[in-house]
Amino acid sequence: MTTNGDDAERDERGDGTMRHYTVQHDGVRIPISRGGRGRPLVLCPGLNSTQADLRELTELLRRDHDVTTFDLRGHGLASAADRYTFDAFLSDLAAVLAELHRQDLPSAPVLVGYSLGADLAVHHAAECPDAVAGLVLIDGANPLPEPFITDVDLADFRAMAQDQAQRSERAKGTAHQVSLTAEDILALNLEIDEVRSGTLDRYRKIDHPITMIMSTAIAGDSTEGRAPRHNRLWRAGVERLVQERPHVSTSWLDTGHRLVFTHAPDIADIIRRAAHRPARRATP
Repeated sequence: MTTNGDDAERDERGDGTMRHYTVQHDGVRIPISRGGRGRPLVLCPGLNSTQADLRELTELLRRDHDVTTFDLRGHGLASAADRYTFDAFLSDLAAVLAELHRQDLPSAPVLVGYSLGADLAVHHAAECPDAVAGLVLIDGANPLPEPFITDVDLADFRAMAQDQAQRSERAKGTAHQVSLTAEDILALNLEIDEVRSGTLDRYRKIDHPITMIMSTAIAGDSTEGRAPRHNRLWRAGVERLVQERPHVSTSWLDTGHRLVFTHAPDIADIIRRAAHRPARRATP
């Protein structure tokens, strides 16, 4: 992994100096932005979302946190890649955190992940517990008791992936672009579903404070079709986790999966409270 120091830009802001880095690893270029003052916090975007998409939430958090954001491979200003898998995205997060460690952060950061980013955060924290101080998980990393995507759902998820790819094509050349094809997106959704079947084991390895911010209607608010089943399953996964790990704090927002865009001030307030929760003492 290499860092392009010549690419670092510094823009004076009222809340500190903005710094921009480029990390090269695994054949991809990952752009990193850091700014603000306060406790370190790293914001990991999800599938089909970029750091530019999360700008409102980021700016709210930078008022009282030292916030780092970045783009996953194939997203935003990051370069495209030969492979888009869960492990590949996990390696992107690890590369960003390694760069921050090289910069000598004053303390381990709170890791905030949205959607796929939440799953990446849980897996990284389970593998590298000393690398983070706590987790805030936004509508992801749900240890579902059964598959979210069944054979009956495949057609709907394939159409959803095609729609997402078409929207990304319209954003081509901007900081909001996503290079993944509809086939890439569908394959990742299926892989994430499988990953979440084993997520509970990952939680068992984490003793840091964990806060979940979840949507009540991840599949929409329709009372017909598959939406009610998906929404019930989403809640059941969280209840399963809290039953086994009672220290997990959960906030439900009465909205859908785009909650980071529609409810940024509410989420920022929850993150601020979560970031100052005292660390748990590991039990033997």
